Amino acid sequence: MLFKIPIKIDDPEEIDWAYFWEKKVEAKDDIKKDWDKEASRFGKYAVCGGYNNELLSKLKLDKEDTVLDLGCGEGNITIPLSKQVKSVTGVDLSENMLELLNKNAQKENINNIKTMKRDLSKITINDVGAHDIVIASRSINRVLNIQELIANLNEIANKYVFITIYGANNWKIEKEFYESIDKEYPEFPTHRYLFNALLDMGISPNVENLTLTNHREYENLDDFFKRRNWNLNDLTDSEKEEAIEFVKNSLEINENGNLFNKEDIVDWVLIWWKVKD
Repeated sequence: MLFKIPIKIDDPEEIDWAYFWEKKVEAKDDIKKDWDKEASRFGKYAVCGGYNNELLSKLKLDKEDTVLDLGCGEGNITIPLSKQVKSVTGVDLSENMLELLNKNAQKENINNIKTMKRDLSKITINDVGAHDIVIASRSINRVLNIQELIANLNEIANKYVFITIYGANNWKIEKEFYESIDKEYPEFPTHRYLFNALLDMGISPNVENLTLTNHREYENLDDFFKRRNWNLNDLTDSEKEEAIEFVKNSLEINENGNLFNKEDIVDWVLIWWKVKD
């Protein structure tokens, strides 16, 4: 059941943003995604819109830094990071992702990357030790207890924590369809939930929109629904048919034969802060 935030609130200071974050995540039926199955194809769309270069340009790094990369995947951020710092520890729950990362590092003769299979939502300093920098790139969207995770990251990091999270301009196609059938789309919590949850913890974060250039492209309709995390189980059979037809009519075919919608822009927000001494 989708949790709806009350329209009228007497005292905004009493809003428990971590609680509302959790309810948003719980409303998603597919929060336990099988990333082992996604591993072989994830790298194909992980770099969409120049995401990697844009994020890397924002990080405050020193050549002697040790970095913890949470939800490292097959290494699209981990590997370029390793060329700028002393060492990187890549953490992921997917065995297949870590295997790909190690293979990719070996191909480039990189030997300062260590990988660990862990659930990042439960990561502690006892698991990974202290690091100068902690990065969670597009990896915390499915975490339920967000403030517990943040407290752990603050303990691990000596200098900075960097997190990228969904901005408000995602899921336009889904939202338009759900509006057409008078339902609310069960989206993941956006950056405003994290921002306010951090303020509640006494952390004053910096917020930057990543300037990305491209819209998403899909090989076919099946690819669209898989990559958009759009679980149709909350729809009736007739609504499912309507949804598929709606998406068909919303997408065009480009010169490469891929499906796209020019307003389907990748929207990621970087939230970061300096850890207090």
